Amino acid sequence: MSVRVNLLPHREERRKRARQHFAVLAGAAGVVGLLIVGAVHVVNAQRIDTQERRNEFLKGEIAKLDKEIDEIKKLKDEIAALLARKQAIETLQADRAQTVHLLEELVRQMPEGVYLRSAKQSGLRVNVTGYAQSNARVSSLMRNLESSPWLGAPVLVEIKAAAVDKRRVSEFNLNFSLKPPQAAAPAKDAPKAAPAAKKG
Repeated sequence: MSVRVNLLPHREERRKRARQHFAVLAGAAGVVGLLIVGAVHVVNAQRIDTQERRNEFLKGEIAKLDKEIDEIKKLKDEIAALLARKQAIETLQADRAQTVHLLEELVRQMPEGVYLRSAKQSGLRVNVTGYAQSNARVSSLMRNLESSPWLGAPVLVEIKAAAVDKRRVSEFNLNFSLKPPQAAAPAKDAPKAAPAAKKG
């Protein structure tokens, strides 16, 4: 006599356990995935927040540097203005000294028998007009100007005969140059050679 065993409930039970096991694993995998996604989101949010704080800090420092650069530019402009004023003052002082040297040298280098009627200065160029007792006196004046430590490069523009108080004179028009102070100073302030020592 054979015994028949019904295996359907047992198989159904195995399938049910397998489905439950799969559901548990799927749920666990889903939870783990959500945790990983959440952790990545939190880390990224922290990194973004840190970077934003750094960016704000850099913006603040850049603003400070821009302000300092503007102040430096203002200081440079003020320095340039002061230097320009200083240069203008030095130029005025040099011009005043040149005028003194011009008048002093003209008096010193003027030969006897020569009289000036006018003198006009334009920068380093000077034009003078006057009367001389003869052409030779004008030539002497030009030689004196050429040898002067402050004056030089005389050029005769015109010379002609004229009458002053019924006397015949030579009327002349002459140009010459003022030497720059740095060029004239060595000629005037050159040290004198020391006398040779006497041999005993």
